[in-house]
Amino acid sequence: SPGAEWGSAAERPGSSLLTRQLQELWRKSRGSLAPQRLLFEVTSASLYTIYLIRSGRFDKAPAAIARRYSDFERLNRRLRCRFGCDMAGIAFPRKRLRRNFTAETIAKRSRAFEQFLSHLHSIAEIRRSPEFLEFFFLQDLQAAQRLTCTGMYREALATWANAYRLQDRLGVCGSGRFLLTLAGLAVCHQELDELGEAHSCCEQALQLLEAQGSHPLLGPFLQAHVHLAWKVGKDKRRSEARLQDLREAGLPLQQQPTLKECLIKESLE
Repeated sequence: SPGAEWGSAAERPGSSLLTRQLQELWRKSRGSLAPQRLLFEVTSASLYTIYLIRSGRFDKAPAAIARRYSDFERLNRRLRCRFGCDMAGIAFPRKRLRRNFTAETIAKRSRAFEQFLSHLHSIAEIRRSPEFLEFFFLQDLQAAQRLTCTGMYREALATWANAYRLQDRLGVCGSGRFLLTLAGLAVCHQELDELGEAHSCCEQALQLLEAQGSHPLLGPFLQAHVHLAWKVGKDKRRSEARLQDLREAGLPLQQQPTLKECLIKESLE
């Protein structure tokens, strides 16, 4: 099925392939915040699978999520509370009292939800709002965090990777949530002894943090990068210099949490 094919990249053991795909996504997405078309299909009477697919060309690795009707209702309520004027002309698919679970009704509602999401995504203020964005990737982040905290690193890696793809499709690769996602990927790769992949995730994060003099994750990412660069034989001088700058600025690096500790402590509500 399409869902199985698209989901397999995040689930297969060959994580180096996964990392190469993520790196390719990263390179292609930098500087491109153009809205992407959202497509979804219904997988059962009560659960919807939404695929975020790049428009205009074949998307080899679409991001996918599963949501219930109640999730859509919650999104609709939250957006109408905050964006009353913008939402006034947007129709929300309603449940029917009769024939609610027939194939015809489900198909019609799935098309209506596609139009609903596409309409929301066409409005910049809504598209960038936490309410809209968190509908897509907050559940994945929470699940990935739980899996990481309980030591289920292989399962966590697949979930962090899907959260990465979701944020990439939504054009929010500069956010704090995206940095947390890179931290999750780095930690899981390192715990699975995939040090080259972990090093690459740290490098991506440090590129994003390049212009920031202070960020809670800057010290942990720099320290992780230095350690991993030493392990895999990569250049670590730039990160060491940035760490020295932080020391001279008075940052107590000995008291800095590790990336894993940052993940565990982060509140994802």
